[in-house]
Amino acid sequence: MSEQKIDIVVTDDHKLFRKGMVGLLDDFDIVDNIYEAGNGIELLELLGKLDKKPELILLDINMPEMDGVEVTKHLRKDYPGIRILILSMEEAPLLVAHLVSEGVNGYLLKNAEPDELELAIKKVIKNDFYFSGSLSGAVFQGLKKNTTKDSGLQFNLTKRESQVLKLICEELTATEIGEKLGLSARTIEGHKYNLLEKTNTKNIAGLVIFAIEVVKS
Repeated sequence: MSEQKIDIVVTDDHKLFRKGMVGLLDDFDIVDNIYEAGNGIELLELLGKLDKKPELILLDINMPEMDGVEVTKHLRKDYPGIRILILSMEEAPLLVAHLVSEGVNGYLLKNAEPDELELAIKKVIKNDFYFSGSLSGAVFQGLKKNTTKDSGLQFNLTKRESQVLKLICEELTATEIGEKLGLSARTIEGHKYNLLEKTNTKNIAGLVIFAIEVVKS
């Protein structure tokens, strides 16, 4: 079964970078229509004109007129279903955590290989989150060596919610988690909703950051 194609908006104030990204994305099987915006204002204007909204926005942080952080707030309010993948040269866990708290779904370094860009897009569409390179490795290595069970108690997480959170961090979908725990995907979605409420996070990426902080504490 072939993958469902998605529409993407590349948002970056550097025209040469945008054009390069468009050329690269055009070779990915998962990508259908590709749009461009030079800053946050242009992006919001573009989205207002499109009848079919894109599934994903590739978003730079530092842009004139309206930067990536500011436009993310507007996107989460007006277009909560659109996923956001940040493209940046800055590799700082605290910055990632802040952006995720604002509602982005992933973070990729601009010097990443084309294969990682394609992987990041697929991961964000499938799992709702992706973290770049060494950050991702450190995150998941730490999570695999720890359990959220004990730390989860201080946030009033049930045993089942802690299990679901751990499996989310291992990049399993709701269907895959349900199969592993002998529950329906609908039940898992209910646990995800409760986790978002209890941890005061906006999406799955936020839950992963929450889990990382719990493991560190």
